[in-house]
Amino acid sequence: MNTATKLSGFALGLAAVFGAAYGVGHLTDPVTPAAESRHDSTGTDHGATDDGHGGAADAATHIPGGLLVSDRGYTMQPVDAPAGQFAFRISGPDGAPVTRYDVAHDKRMHLIVARRDLSGFRHVHPELDADGTWRVESPLGGPGLWRAFADFTPTGGQPLTLGVDVAVPGRLDPRPLPAPANSTTVDGYTVTLTGTPEPGRTSRLTLTVSRDGKPVTDLQPYLGAYGHLVALRQGDLAYLHVHPEGTPGDGRTPAGPAVTFAAEVPSAGAYRLYLDFRHGGAVHTAEFTVVAGTPGPTTGAAPAAPTVAPAAPTPTGDAGHGAPGHGHN
Repeated sequence: MNTATKLSGFALGLAAVFGAAYGVGHLTDPVTPAAESRHDSTGTDHGATDDGHGGAADAATHIPGGLLVSDRGYTMQPVDAPAGQFAFRISGPDGAPVTRYDVAHDKRMHLIVARRDLSGFRHVHPELDADGTWRVESPLGGPGLWRAFADFTPTGGQPLTLGVDVAVPGRLDPRPLPAPANSTTVDGYTVTLTGTPEPGRTSRLTLTVSRDGKPVTDLQPYLGAYGHLVALRQGDLAYLHVHPEGTPGDGRTPAGPAVTFAAEVPSAGAYRLYLDFRHGGAVHTAEFTVVAGTPGPTTGAAPAAPTVAPAAPTPTGDAGHGAPGHGHN
């Protein structure tokens, strides 16, 4: 099933299915003219601790990353793809596909996808065709409404994060957001979170990795760092991509067990954090729920299971695994 087929039928009952469940539900975001879009400098925090965006006035004049399908003249456009693939283009201010990108964190394109109930997450790296089409084995892990984020820097431009909604047909079993916790386990590792994000200001978040009760002190570089952290706000999935303090091999940054990030969340609310780290030759993802400020309840009973569209085979390479999950390329 190609991308166009995945997107077709999405409007059928969408307001009823996803409007109440997630508060956001449209096939493609309204394209915002570059002159009217308001955005923070990148939509992405690469570790800076003083970016000038801290006051209440600033909060009202810029939009967090990933909420726009079009910004500063650049637009994300899903395109037809063979079954099992996901493909898209970035068009530039002249309307033509962008074919030149700067390398950021070892890659020219970071594609992050998350299901809107935050129960699925993947961070992958597509390959660029000569015509400006990015292609990757589909990271969409199961039925539901997914948000796809393209995190990139066009050559000669500024870093951007654009986002678009994509529907995978089939029966959806929504899951409540897990309760906040300062420790989680993944693949035999225990990851502990210290620090609390505070809206509108830079907060230090430290994630400490251990295995079998012993600290992991030989983390391996992944995309030029000892860890990558993505934060998504519950509801609209406002996107924040942060990187840790220090650089592997700089003579000062230890390879674990602690990885510290400087992060700024745009508002009070519940957020899902996804930490990528490499150890033993494999990339692992630890997930946390955190609450910034006092937004109210973060969990609750899941709504009745809806159907996104008439049941169809899930158009992904890992559809046979059942539940949405996370992974990397």
